[in-house]
Amino acid sequence: MPPFTVLHVCMGNICRSPMAERLLDRAVRERLAKAGPTPPAEEMLHSHSAGTGGWHAGEEMNPPAARQVRARGADPNGFLARKLRSDLIDAADLVLTATADQQEYVVALRPDAAARTFVLGEFGRLLGTVDLSALPPGGVTPDAVYNRGVALVEAVNAARGSSPPVASDDLDDPWGRGDQAFTRVADEIEDTVDPLARALMPEAVS
Repeated sequence: MPPFTVLHVCMGNICRSPMAERLLDRAVRERLAKAGPTPPAEEMLHSHSAGTGGWHAGEEMNPPAARQVRARGADPNGFLARKLRSDLIDAADLVLTATADQQEYVVALRPDAAARTFVLGEFGRLLGTVDLSALPPGGVTPDAVYNRGVALVEAVNAARGSSPPVASDDLDDPWGRGDQAFTRVADEIEDTVDPLARALMPEAVS
């Protein structure tokens, strides 16, 4: 039930998945801001994240990741890393992992989540092949976003079929590298989360 919940997963939950969490939230808020009075963004979509490892649990976002988030109009404040738990997967309508290895980790932990778990780049690549006009009508209500989101995940999974992710779907790990690496990874994240926000809320435009 609403809100439509997206869980982002990477390794340590301080770089890639936090950027994806906050950049999707920003993309949704920007669309809602163009739509006039609407229910709060958090009633429409819940974007959060976790890591396959717990080494950084309780830590803030990695500073260069936080810089990317701020530079793109999102807010890194209040973020604390955490380790992935089964209940987080169970509650997610869509799970987006940074790499194919992490996708396999999620599915090994919760096999029934396979149809709603994708590498982030894979989801973005397949999203472009989906006939969005066949989805439930768009709207700026929690129920409309939820119903459209669930149908969208089903459509992307159908487009995937039995084809595995490709190597280019993975997000490189920018940890310990310079701002240029973080910029490139954040660009790749936006290449998926911005179209996802548009697909979920096609009517949230001025």
